Amino acid sequence: MDDILGSLIARYGLVTAWEEVMVPALHAVGRKWETSGDRYVEVEHLLSWHVSTALRRVGVPAPSGSRAGAPPVLLACVPGEQHTLPLEALTTGLAELGLPARMFGAAVPPEALDQAVRRTGPAAVVLWSQARSTAHHPLARHVADTSWGVRGARTRTPVLLAGPGWAGHALGPGMLRPGGLREALSLLYGLCDAVAAGDGPATPAMVPPQS
Repeated sequence: MDDILGSLIARYGLVTAWEEVMVPALHAVGRKWETSGDRYVEVEHLLSWHVSTALRRVGVPAPSGSRAGAPPVLLACVPGEQHTLPLEALTTGLAELGLPARMFGAAVPPEALDQAVRRTGPAAVVLWSQARSTAHHPLARHVADTSWGVRGARTRTPVLLAGPGWAGHALGPGMLRPGGLREALSLLYGLCDAVAAGDGPATPAMVPPQS
């Protein structure tokens, strides 16, 4: 399985391998055990583990344009959310683009996320919600409204609401909702470029990633 997944990424690139092979396979396996009385759940867990391993093994040489010391992108699952694979794919994609990222993983408490935003002054914050039951809209609003930096030069961080859990709810100021991995990478590339240029959290230009 490691060989198959590794060759998929090498041949088609991360984005295509994720959107056209890995995600459909994970969905198919999930439907299988949901309709068979919880049989084959171990198959989904096994596939998820190897997908995660493949994402972490993607060799990413340091690009010449890598932004050393630039504000990172923070990635976190909302409280109660355990599905981390989409954020792992996004973290790998950011590394391929030479963009710094801090991945906090599953079920991050609101207080911890708030402190991380204030400490790091990120270029953007990505919040993942797999289902509407975990979508934490007050937390998203709080992060988007959080100002950081020295007095007189405070700024706010754009928030990307990633995942199907956010669907059906109006976006607040400072929030974006990407439609998938490719669009999320494009938005974050533009946001990081705006920060690097000193423009602050402006609306980013859409720059399709190469992979």
